[in-house]
Amino acid sequence: MTDDTPRRLLIVEDDARLAATLAESFLRRGYEVQVAAREAGALETARRHPPTHAIVDLKLAEGSGLGVVRELAARDPDTRIVVLTGFAAISTAVEAIKLGATQYLAKPATAREIEAAFGHRAGEALPEIEAPQTGLREQEWELIQRTLAEAEFNISEAARRLGLHRRTLARKLAARREGGEAE
Repeated sequence: MTDDTPRRLLIVEDDARLAATLAESFLRRGYEVQVAAREAGALETARRHPPTHAIVDLKLAEGSGLGVVRELAARDPDTRIVVLTGFAAISTAVEAIKLGATQYLAKPATAREIEAAFGHRAGEALPEIEAPQTGLREQEWELIQRTLAEAEFNISEAARRLGLHRRTLARKLAARREGGEAE
């Protein structure tokens, strides 16, 4: 893949909030993003919009993340596939890599970690995660989003984990949603 090749990302995740968070993060990083929640939908989306990169949840409500990995790798062995799971196990990690995944990460994983995993090559150590090229506000936003996901989108719990007052966190979320920045 050359530098001018569009990076087309397929996100296969049945948690709609996590899928939306990942999509937003990767759109900001210059990827064209498609999202699917089921194995069948992912394969149909991949047929219509062949991905150069994919993030695949191992456990889907309908279908198998490993089935998606197998099909994506069979269609194009150059597709960079990262498997995400909240149920990390050596056996499924080995199986995912055998089927064609580039890397296997436990949830929660940041967009930077996923992007670094896209660069992984078999037999090599995982690439070092470079210092962020984003500003402080973007880093703060990613931390807020990751903490919200870890707290199952409970604002009070996320605020506690972040060391913020609940209203302060709510203001930051509202300001971002409206296109502004909270102070």
